[in-house]
Amino acid sequence: MAKTADPASSGDHVGGADEVTPLLGAPDTAGGKATETNGHPNGHLNDDMDKKIDPEDAATPDEDEGKPLPTGQILALCYASLVEPVAYFSIFPYIQEMVEKTGNQQPQNVGFFTGLIEALFSLVQMLLMIFYGRLSDRLGRKPVLIFSLTGVACASALFGLSRNLWQMVLFRCVAGLFAGSSVTIRAMLSENCTKYTQARAFSWYMFARNLGIFIGPLIGGGLSNASQQYPIFEHVQFFIDYPYALPSFVTGVFCLSTAVVGFFVLNETLKGKVAGSGPAEPPMTIRELLRAPGVGYVLLIYGHCQFLALCYTAVNPVFLYTPVELGGIGFSPQRISIWIILAGGSQALWMLLAFPTLQRRTSTGTVLRTCAIGWAVFMALYPLLNEMLRAHLEALFWPTALISIVGGSGVAMSFACVQLNINDISPSPTSLGTLNAVALTINSAIRAVAPVAATSLYATGVRYHILHGHLAWVFIVAFAVLFNFSVRLLPEKAEGRLVKKSDARSEEES
Repeated sequence: MAKTADPASSGDHVGGADEVTPLLGAPDTAGGKATETNGHPNGHLNDDMDKKIDPEDAATPDEDEGKPLPTGQILALCYASLVEPVAYFSIFPYIQEMVEKTGNQQPQNVGFFTGLIEALFSLVQMLLMIFYGRLSDRLGRKPVLIFSLTGVACASALFGLSRNLWQMVLFRCVAGLFAGSSVTIRAMLSENCTKYTQARAFSWYMFARNLGIFIGPLIGGGLSNASQQYPIFEHVQFFIDYPYALPSFVTGVFCLSTAVVGFFVLNETLKGKVAGSGPAEPPMTIRELLRAPGVGYVLLIYGHCQFLALCYTAVNPVFLYTPVELGGIGFSPQRISIWIILAGGSQALWMLLAFPTLQRRTSTGTVLRTCAIGWAVFMALYPLLNEMLRAHLEALFWPTALISIVGGSGVAMSFACVQLNINDISPSPTSLGTLNAVALTINSAIRAVAPVAATSLYATGVRYHILHGHLAWVFIVAFAVLFNFSVRLLPEKAEGRLVKKSDARSEEES
């Protein structure tokens, strides 16, 4: 494995990488990079690039392996990563009521406009992902990130002041217009890591994103209709006139706080924008990027993983609620909440504790292939759970359900794996932002289709009693089995194998 970008002299800032800085692992953006330990960045450079390598700039395997994770930078980026899920999910608890009362809509129209307003954020975001990626590759990571966080903060704060439906639509679109932070954050995480520390950094990042999904609805549900919920606001006319202003303001202030922290704490990581780093190479065009060796395969694997995950996420709560005789397990809302909490907690433990160690001791590809097997087994357990209840085998159902919740949550490690695959396959340090943008655009497009397709398939199976109501699960299991074939297309460059000090020395001696 080659090496990582050199740390800047000050603090935990990671200095810029040049055109031959290793691209593996996390640091594949413009700044610091994860590297291979075979003497060449990522071990995949061509002859022309090999000739440009300055031996003095090359980090040795010992230096790369011993370089600590810049914890302050990573935590600040994880804090910033809370913004998009908090801003997106904070309106979910009250948006139906807001559409009906503030938007003056009939009950039969609430569902349509609620779905529209919820989706507009992601739709506008999807259209601008590549723009933000290329902008951060040209102007620098930090200014684009601060701009994005500030814009989302303002739009989120104003949403609660909407007086009609079209103002809701407008402010939601504006929030999506600025929601480009995830592209920049992923790039900066990569540039702040080495190949040895990227797994830990991205496991923290994934945990933070999930935490944001939890925090958003808490803000929205806990602070809406403040004049009715809290005696202290009972006679405050402003909150009577604007019952959804308080959660919007709190969301906006929270988002703004991440911009302030980012401004004062984060260091620029893009080469050419870091003092003393020298000029950056021009970013690749999207066409050049997609034609680069291995990029297409990695994006295919990424898309397959996201489609599988989104289908499961959409079907699971419906399955938990559906009566046993129709193909579900007939849980009450309270039991569904307990199930989801246990699954979320298990997923966090897998990501924070297991994934970094497994990735370091094996490889990203090995963990991904193991998760692919787990996906197929995990998905197959769901229709079996229903059949156990149909057969009144409750004694078998509960331990199987526990295995499904705790053990099955381990497949969430595949999300971190595919992100590291993207980092590793990036053909240029100055194109990692664009590559992440392409991946997130694919994810947004899948997110617009997969949940609707999966739940429609599930409803069809239940309505017509197809395969005992398991039609959707058969489809998802088949897709999970196919995922095992997709992951075999993973290029060697994206495998993410780490070479230990002793191994590197043995190779040098031989």
